[in-house]
Amino acid sequence: MSAAPTRRSSTSKNDVDDTMESIPSPIKPTQDALPLPLPKELAKYKHKDFEISTTLGTGTFGRVKLAQHLQTGIFYAIKIMIKSEIIRLNQLSHVQSEIDVLMRIEHPFIVKMTGFYQTSDNLCIVTEYVEGGELFSLLREQTRFPIETVRLYSSQVLLAIEYLHSMGLVHRDIKPENILLTRSGYLKLVDFGFCKLVEDRTWTLCGTPEYIAPEVITGKGHGRGVDYWAFGILDFEMLAGYPPFFAKDPFGIYDKILKGDVTFPRHFDAKIKNLIENLLQSDITRRFGCMKNGVMDIKMDTWYSTINWDAIYNLRIDNQPYSPKVEGEGDTSNFDSYADEIEDVTVPLNDEDSKLFQVFYEMMKVGLGE
Repeated sequence: MSAAPTRRSSTSKNDVDDTMESIPSPIKPTQDALPLPLPKELAKYKHKDFEISTTLGTGTFGRVKLAQHLQTGIFYAIKIMIKSEIIRLNQLSHVQSEIDVLMRIEHPFIVKMTGFYQTSDNLCIVTEYVEGGELFSLLREQTRFPIETVRLYSSQVLLAIEYLHSMGLVHRDIKPENILLTRSGYLKLVDFGFCKLVEDRTWTLCGTPEYIAPEVITGKGHGRGVDYWAFGILDFEMLAGYPPFFAKDPFGIYDKILKGDVTFPRHFDAKIKNLIENLLQSDITRRFGCMKNGVMDIKMDTWYSTINWDAIYNLRIDNQPYSPKVEGEGDTSNFDSYADEIEDVTVPLNDEDSKLFQVFYEMMKVGLGE
């Protein structure tokens, strides 16, 4: 498959530094931090340990590539981020937060980081290779999903959200492009660049326009409610094949989100319409997931009455709606094809900028138990 345009996440440059205040570095714990798990043990990697090949995806300041570990033969996905672009775009705090979070979390429906390393030019995150490709690509191929497929897929995403929220973490960029399929047909949430420990509210404008909650647009401060809003958008898009709010430009999308008018396709039944309406409440005090019962308002909704949540968590789904075709280890046929980099945008770092990346060496020592 050739690569088609995907929706890019965006962030306000004026407010990126607040991430560092809220997610403590693993080497600088703070007393007021929520009880995140201790960093897990990571593998010690160097760039020469891998044979790096196909591009699996592209991002704002780098690419995700398939890589084979030369000693073990195991395939991984490596997110290769250009240090000079991280500095230019003022994203150092988000990158540190992403690694910090991935060092601490582990869940059946969240991608697993096995380690990270850096070279003079790049910072690289090594994760398990999820061979089934993006949910976005599958949705584009099938146009829309059957209702039972959406029920199963959304239940897995909801369990991942519930896990993150239990530790005060908000993902802030849930969308089909950030969900991968395993070879057995289960889902994995990826891309934690905007994930943040939020004790009350935060004000950074970030996310993907079609999925941004109204409180983010108005700048009133937001918390975990943005993930439940995005979850409602995701349910709608999987069932309809398109998001409920779309326009030619982001400002047109924001205007429609603030107006809040949702037009449901005819094939949406009353139960799913009711659930989505409760998730897409602009009044956060009335939004499912944000009220007294928390996520249970969603899990106990009649639309999910046939879901066995324990079975889903333990990967016990008898009839998967879709199992990707995977031809052996390292197969990339389920990912879009990307052209090779035409222009090298790497800029050598000066001594001052190089020192900013010293923190990652310290974080690695923690991950290695040194």
